[in-house]
Amino acid sequence: MNGNGRRILGILLAGGTESVLQGTCNRTRSPREGTILVAPSLEAGLYDAIVAARAVVCGSGGLTGHMQSLCRGRGIPVLRVDEADLADLVGEVTLYLESASIVVGPETPSEPEADSPTLDDLGSACAVIADLQDITTINSCGPNAARVESFFIREEFLCLALSLSPLDAMAGGPADITAYGQAIAERLCGFVEALLPGQRLVLRMLDLRSDHAADVTETAPVAVEPNPEMGMHGARWLLGSVAYREALHAVLATLRKRLGDDADRVQLSVPFVSDETEFAQLRAHLDLPDGAPLSAFIETPSAVHATSAMCAAGVSELFVGIKDLVQFYLAADRGNHLVADSYRTRHPAVLDGVRRVVESARAAGTPVRVFSLASDLDHYLKNLPTPDGYMMCTAELQQMLLPPPSRT
Repeated sequence: MNGNGRRILGILLAGGTESVLQGTCNRTRSPREGTILVAPSLEAGLYDAIVAARAVVCGSGGLTGHMQSLCRGRGIPVLRVDEADLADLVGEVTLYLESASIVVGPETPSEPEADSPTLDDLGSACAVIADLQDITTINSCGPNAARVESFFIREEFLCLALSLSPLDAMAGGPADITAYGQAIAERLCGFVEALLPGQRLVLRMLDLRSDHAADVTETAPVAVEPNPEMGMHGARWLLGSVAYREALHAVLATLRKRLGDDADRVQLSVPFVSDETEFAQLRAHLDLPDGAPLSAFIETPSAVHATSAMCAAGVSELFVGIKDLVQFYLAADRGNHLVADSYRTRHPAVLDGVRRVVESARAAGTPVRVFSLASDLDHYLKNLPTPDGYMMCTAELQQMLLPPPSRT
């Protein structure tokens, strides 16, 4: 079928820094710089092709899937279209992000003016990053870069960038486990060296669901779970892994050896923790040095209701993970486009949960930060009590940090 001149409508899963962009379609799994990646779905095995792409068009997936979040952090737009329309996407295409559409064939687009975001009431911001490039991007934004107090990265993104298979390493011997920890630490050292004075790095410890693990594991057994989102990942998996504890100790020892006192600029966070009991058990299981801060992510309704108890148990900081919180409050899979209309980041039940977390944390004197999509920030500022700061993906936060003369 010849699709030239046809306009295909879709749903924008992740925006970018441009409203209109053109490029040549890449329908392979190989990285091709500056092209438009076309794929039925986004998966960890496409990491190299995704980060090389100028934009991504896919046939399935939700607003806040893990790879969609990676794209949002890197400023790579993602447009989801009907799977039947993917066959037409060949050659040159033009993406119109504001209308969430794509035109097949050469086109001379006119660039619409973008709304200017605001820094009002943002607090001390936390940038959600995928790699070292994101730190340099934020810290090159001029004086406003000082508003970014911390950078947050998922350990599994470090694994993807380093081509590491964490489960294979954990299933190996002591040498494999130590080598894994050292590789993660070496990468983190480069991140710390790029920080500005007063900035820190928060490492969200490994949170590899079984379906994602299967994509990056070669030899270690991976459980087949009927519902991986609610299965053995996050704090549950960490509690059962002695090997990960040893790997984490290798990370901490390498950081201390390489960075000295600056190793304290790297702090740890617990993913997908249910309540204060699980948090306390994991802290003991990891055998962290006395006084080492350990923060936690609030991503489930049970964690929302356990906020006060978690603060009393010694959590150093709380991060509200809106993307997971929405799907568990509303029973709407964030990666399933069939329930996209039910996945509502402004739903009253979700906002009530976030309000409970912020108020409980502030009453306990525990710092709390809330993740927000750029499109939701104004709504959250008006409808939530003020947290210590907001977390945002790199590309969206960059647009808020850049001085007006640079936004042309």
